[in-house]
Amino acid sequence: MAFLKYSLIRLALFVPLFVLFAFLQVGWILAVIFAGLIAFAISYLFFQKQRDAATAAMRERFSGRAKPIRTAGEVEDAAAEDRLVDENPDIAVNNDKRPDQA
Repeated sequence: MAFLKYSLIRLALFVPLFVLFAFLQVGWILAVIFAGLIAFAISYLFFQKQRDAATAAMRERFSGRAKPIRTAGEVEDAAAEDRLVDENPDIAVNNDKRPDQA
């Protein structure tokens, strides 16, 4: 959520600046470059707390320690598979293995 919040702050800075530079007719490419640089500078100088929170959230997500994000359907499928294996010990479910390419 912190990453989304910080991204929305940056977007809220970028869009009005882009519109301003486009209105001043500096050209589309220069408007994008100027708006991006100024939005970056403002967010870097004044939104350190939000940037740090977004960085921490991304670090946690990509560290390998975070819980996997699963949909309700995936959770139900996993629970059904676990029940099947528990009720029938003679059935083996090997959906983590790749099929042989023969």
